Amino acid sequence: MERDTLWTGPVVDAHQHFWDPLINPHPWLRPEARIPFRYGDYSAIKRRYLPNDYLADAAGHDIRETVYVETEWDPSGPIDETRYASSLAERYGLPNAIVAQAWLDRSDVQPVLAAQAAFPLVRSVRHKPGGPASPDRVGQQRTLMSDDAWRRGYALLEGHSLHFDLQTPWWNLHEAVRLARDFPRTTIVLNHAGLPSDRSADGLKGWHRAMAAFAEEPNVRVKISGIGQPGRPWTVADNGWIVEEIIALFGPARTMFASNFPVDSLCGTFDTIWSGFKQIVSRYSIEHQRRLFCDTAREIYRTGAQPRAVAAQ
Repeated sequence: MERDTLWTGPVVDAHQHFWDPLINPHPWLRPEARIPFRYGDYSAIKRRYLPNDYLADAAGHDIRETVYVETEWDPSGPIDETRYASSLAERYGLPNAIVAQAWLDRSDVQPVLAAQAAFPLVRSVRHKPGGPASPDRVGQQRTLMSDDAWRRGYALLEGHSLHFDLQTPWWNLHEAVRLARDFPRTTIVLNHAGLPSDRSADGLKGWHRAMAAFAEEPNVRVKISGIGQPGRPWTVADNGWIVEEIIALFGPARTMFASNFPVDSLCGTFDTIWSGFKQIVSRYSIEHQRRLFCDTAREIYRTGAQPRAVAAQ
């Protein structure tokens, strides 16, 4: 029998953040800010976090490329954030792709998307659609995925060859299924595994049912990230089943690992989380591991591509 093999090859981190809240406008990272946060107290990440900090955290793992995801920058200046992230890439060689901010229901969505798409590293946009905060409120409230103005903005993504990064809890995925069907040529990348925070038997059953329905749509992908729990250290025992079920539902060709750093530093070190991922999938073939750790993210976000010439902004 073939022995388990821990992945030691290249890694493309499909979801991470850089920020400098001392000089840039991040309302939620201001010293006095206190927002409801799924990991509880987040004051430890209200600090500068740049590529050198990330690489220090990631020491021991063969990080080749990363995907910068928008950071709740002040929504009045989405292009400023992309310009900042692009400047980091020029200076440090990271990030290698950008998921930009775009508010799809705003009147300026068309010029904003055009401007974002003109940046050489932009591959996708994110606009969290809100909606019911718990499963028992589904039916009483809808997300922006069902809002006509928002969907008109979403319809523009295809013309700019942009993906959509979706962050929503699993109980809203029925709306995402409809979105995927209505816009079959736009790829949806589900962030943070559908946020399986409720680890009760009923909670996991509901998450699994929603993820299985979402996985039926061919134009969707999923990131395994952001699966820590408040007040608990990140462990294989807590998260192994979640990881394996996602891979079983979506397959390695539609699944990618990501750190969500520095946010997930609130529940584990970079090494704890990535060594955990490697341990969980060590029984998989090397080809499947390569997909999960590198090739799926590289394919979706084109992180290995030569950047286009910077367009005038």
